[in-house]
Amino acid sequence: MNKPQSLLSNWLADLPASIVVALVALPLCLGIALASGAPLFSGLIAGIVGGIVVGLVSRSPLSVSGPAAGLTVIVLDAIQSLPSYQVFLAAVVIAGIIQIVFSVSRAGLLSEFVPSSVITGMLAAIGLILILKQVPYAVGYEKDFEGSENFLNAEGGNTLTTFWAGLTESLTPGAAIIGISCTAFLFLWDKIKPKQGPLKLLPGPLVVVVMGVVGNALFAVFRPEWALGPKHLVQVPMADGFNGFVSLFTFSDFSAIGTGILWTTALTLAIVASLESLLSVKAVDEIDPRRRTTNKNWELLAQGSGNIVSGLIGGLPVTSVIVRSSANVLAGAESKASAVMHGVWLLLSVALIPAILNLIPLSALAAVLIATGYKLTNPALFIERYRQGLTQFIPFVVTIGAILFTDLLIGILVGLTVGFAFVIARNFRPAITFAVDGEDCLLRARRNLYFIHKYELQQALNKVPDNSILVIDLSSTSYVDLDNIDVINAFIKSAAFRKIDVHVRGDVAERTAPKINAPSYGVRFA
Repeated sequence: MNKPQSLLSNWLADLPASIVVALVALPLCLGIALASGAPLFSGLIAGIVGGIVVGLVSRSPLSVSGPAAGLTVIVLDAIQSLPSYQVFLAAVVIAGIIQIVFSVSRAGLLSEFVPSSVITGMLAAIGLILILKQVPYAVGYEKDFEGSENFLNAEGGNTLTTFWAGLTESLTPGAAIIGISCTAFLFLWDKIKPKQGPLKLLPGPLVVVVMGVVGNALFAVFRPEWALGPKHLVQVPMADGFNGFVSLFTFSDFSAIGTGILWTTALTLAIVASLESLLSVKAVDEIDPRRRTTNKNWELLAQGSGNIVSGLIGGLPVTSVIVRSSANVLAGAESKASAVMHGVWLLLSVALIPAILNLIPLSALAAVLIATGYKLTNPALFIERYRQGLTQFIPFVVTIGAILFTDLLIGILVGLTVGFAFVIARNFRPAITFAVDGEDCLLRARRNLYFIHKYELQQALNKVPDNSILVIDLSSTSYVDLDNIDVINAFIKSAAFRKIDVHVRGDVAERTAPKINAPSYGVRFA
């Protein structure tokens, strides 16, 4: 289990990461609201609530929540079907309550049965989608900046036709210069960023935003025909004073609570938002450098709390969002303080400096998302999965293709179907024995470990106390599948932070590829 820490104990890492996430989240919050047929400010409310409320309640150290592109079709249909937007907000509140019921019923454990090949396929697909979707904006595409994961778009085209149109029909010199130079800087910054001194805390995305604003100002002076107008810039709603800002909030209307359509909408939102959140949190745990494990049932409680608050004050539904969460991990965040601070930055910026935000070119923000996408879909990831065998590579590739050409949820379902087709010799009997005596713990696999034993293994490892000695006995096994090796390796990586001395017994630990990590802290083969 993860030991609680002060919210600001890792602020040197979390502060710059929170700025990166806020820059990524800002245009996506606005674009998702636009695509959902909701007031623009509702997307910002969801982003703020997802950061502050969900961030404070959640026990996920790196997940970031906000409005999700995967819900846009559902939200658009619901707003059009319900009597008013205020009634839709009531459905969001009820959806949050249903999510809390899911939490109490321990529905979160379902995410533990998603194979790692599908999770990494989802991450790689999101990376490819970010690149394909954002390249057009980097060179001057003018449509709504929604960051949708769907292959088909509202204009009747798709990801590939939009990509081509952005490169051939919508190229704008000013946007292209800013977008290309900002993208190049971000890739260069990763290589030259100082390891010591104050500049090590300087987020590259913040630099490119300043580059974009200054570059556009220079265009206005020296090459006015290249200067970017409002359609190429961030468009945050501006209020006249404090009272005007407060008037941007909308309150839910429960007058239609007795109607079936309201409850159908709420249940649909709760199910889809919960699935997206669980998959996102599971994926973030996979890429967490410290391989910490999030309590999925508690995460449903956090998401439900966020949706209750968001619905009450006029915001869209919130979920854990893989784009923002991945950006958070890649920016070097250490704790959930980054998610909370990103919500604070969103609130302060839209309340105090909306005019400055509206100077930011979308092409500069597209560069941030392109760089994030490349890190998620690095070619080395494909090589690594291929070397692990076809049972891992095929579900991985199928998941990527399915997500690219449909949407996130359908793609995940296709990947799961293929992944489960490769699972053989399922055995539902208990395969693991765990015993503890003071500081001494024994975890013994009584027979081969397949994917179906992954949850059982994780639960046993969760019982290991800090400052203990753990023996993982695999001597009775001749085969341990990759998902269980991933669980063991994740635990071994976290052992250094919990002062756990780990001993691994059994020839399978040395014969299996990839091997169980012997070089980690306190780990020895017996």
